[in-house]
Amino acid sequence: MNDSVSNRDNVPGPLAGVKVLDLSRILAAPSCTQILGDLGADVIKVERPGSGDDIRTWGPPFLKDDAGNDTTESGYYLSTGRNKRSICIDFSQPEGAELLLQLMGKCDVFVENYKVGGLAKYGLDYDSVKQRYPEMIYCSVTGYGQTGPYAPRPGYDMVAQCLGGLISMVGEEGRPPSKVPIAIDDIMTGMYACVGILAALRHRDQTGVGQQIDLALLDVQLAWLYNQGVNHFIDGQIPKRMGSAHPNIAPYQIYEAQDGYVLLGAANDTQFRKFCAFVGREDLAERPDFKTNRDRVQNRHLVNHEVSQIIATQSVEYWVAEMSKIALTCSKVNNVAEAFEDPQVIAREMKIQMKHPMTERPVDLIASPLNLSETPVSYRQAPPTLGEHTDQVIAEYLGLSQERIKELKTAGVL
Repeated sequence: MNDSVSNRDNVPGPLAGVKVLDLSRILAAPSCTQILGDLGADVIKVERPGSGDDIRTWGPPFLKDDAGNDTTESGYYLSTGRNKRSICIDFSQPEGAELLLQLMGKCDVFVENYKVGGLAKYGLDYDSVKQRYPEMIYCSVTGYGQTGPYAPRPGYDMVAQCLGGLISMVGEEGRPPSKVPIAIDDIMTGMYACVGILAALRHRDQTGVGQQIDLALLDVQLAWLYNQGVNHFIDGQIPKRMGSAHPNIAPYQIYEAQDGYVLLGAANDTQFRKFCAFVGREDLAERPDFKTNRDRVQNRHLVNHEVSQIIATQSVEYWVAEMSKIALTCSKVNNVAEAFEDPQVIAREMKIQMKHPMTERPVDLIASPLNLSETPVSYRQAPPTLGEHTDQVIAEYLGLSQERIKELKTAGVL
């Protein structure tokens, strides 16, 4: 771990002083609240007593203790839990729901990802909360949003990828559709939730008025179709599976070299001519069917045939080194281990270590990509164990005595 990372654990962030009550589980909304926590917000993660967030059990792998045994903390959970404090409240009990409402009164932001209408029976829905706290920023993350015929359905990342068209485009031509191996729509939804919360905070600070942020996994999936979606609007064509090929540029895809795979891209006509000159095939740049990017995209199979034969003659290292010298896009295809060992990734400090109560060894985590010159992100709290901060937060936020907290625990409320 680089010292410059370890020294960022107590730096106030741009959201220092913002208090977030986090009633979310799984990945989409928790990824949002982790970003808010990295930026300095005090994030209170509310979990079910005894079981907690479902993703704590989504393993293996699980964090190992000092004896090498599995703990209760999955890698999946550790990826989303940083910079939060965990408390346990059973809000299905009236006393628990009232405690949660009291905590809301101390917070700026409330984040939840329950099914539409699921919190109304506890008096925790937006309309109820708005009556009590009109300044509250209430972020709701669901599969399909608060309106529409699918609104009551449970929603998950892979369903949104399917309905939103992404999976239809992933994989090789002539092969079945393939899933993206990261729950990317969940993560993108978390990022959009962050943007919405920051905008709502700005509005609240100017007007004193809160609002509900209604985010749907399906909406987000459609929103980030970007060029593929607009391409369809323009020409009416349905995007197909193309493997690693770019839909609007050729050549721009992964090719097989002598000893592995390499990405090569020529994003414009000048770059294609530069590549052809380097490999001694100026004739390719002069072919009428290769002369412009439009020509090359329309004759992609012919371009790829020629480029594939050229790339196969040398090693991955050769192509990466030589293409970099002439400023062409070229990259080795790293596996995950190689990615974190890459010198550029090491220089950017994208792997951090944090102390965790279940092991003496520091836990490796992925850093935030946000680099702010005046208010850097900070790494203050490792992903908490279930209910680790219940006593601390309830006493700090609500002023309850330890005796009263003990009574609530005995009653199963905490």
